[in-house]
Amino acid sequence: MKELTVYKLDEKGNQVWEYEAIELGRGSSFIRLEAFFNRDDLDLGFAVFARGDRFVEYFYNDRWYNIFAVYEGDSERLKGWYCNVCRPAILGETTIHCEDLALDLWVAPDGKLLVLDEDEFADLAVTTAERASSLEALDKLLRLAQSGALPR
Repeated sequence: MKELTVYKLDEKGNQVWEYEAIELGRGSSFIRLEAFFNRDDLDLGFAVFARGDRFVEYFYNDRWYNIFAVYEGDSERLKGWYCNVCRPAILGETTIHCEDLALDLWVAPDGKLLVLDEDEFADLAVTTAERASSLEALDKLLRLAQSGALPR
């Protein structure tokens, strides 16, 4: 199993968080990873991310989003999907760099949708083209969620 380091960056390219992951699969435009939540429990109001929760993560170099399937601990119990609107990721051999653009979508296992951080996204200093690409990405994620096509 190949280990990678994921670097989450803000919209200005500043590092916000880094963590280790294992590569599960790779194609020409995506990488599938497994990572475990390495922070203290985080109660988001709609879900709790607990230390040790398993994330199966999909990063793309040709899409303005990534998708994380979130599982309780090391089990197969799906808590939901956390989808980040972001610039296309830089998929290296041993690193992933992803610039987050604040706008997120939570999809519960029952299909309930929750768009997050719209105010924060509105305040970002991004170009008109980046804003349009971000909103198109959110629309695509909503359609994937509504059709039951989010990856696991």
